[in-house]
Amino acid sequence: MNLEHLSTTQKLTISGLMMALYIVVLYTTQSFSFGPYQIRIATSLYAVSYLCPFLIIPMGLANMLANFLFGGLGILDIVGGCIVGLLTTTLIVLIRRFRWNTAFIAIPIIAVPGLGVAVWLSYLLNLPYPALALSLCIGQTVPGLCGVLLVKVLHRLFYERSVRA
Repeated sequence: MNLEHLSTTQKLTISGLMMALYIVVLYTTQSFSFGPYQIRIATSLYAVSYLCPFLIIPMGLANMLANFLFGGLGILDIVGGCIVGLLTTTLIVLIRRFRWNTAFIAIPIIAVPGLGVAVWLSYLLNLPYPALALSLCIGQTVPGLCGVLLVKVLHRLFYERSVRA
């Protein structure tokens, strides 16, 4: 399958599947996705926007829905999660557009949720921003590295295989 020439129906299908996958992964890992070190493995799925730029909005909506279903911190967390998802995936798409090394994908996956989510969590939980941001960035390191690995595997699967065919 060539991801460059997808029909609208295929894009909608992939978007729906990615949103569902984000929710399922977050649900199955929620025991450590919402703790002091939020290792939110589901955010590694943001990296797929490198291969499918049309996933910017669906991944932002997936984060919003996840925070609505599992977060429990109200509208600030729900809207903030959507903004973090949109910003993270947009930066990943820009990494591709500028033809930077795929290793750079880890930076927005670590920094945007780590520094962004800490803004409202520090307010809602009455915790100091620097400590919370550091904690979240440490927790996002694993998803950042998993996202890079995911893109490398999917790129090999979809692009290198279609070139050989």
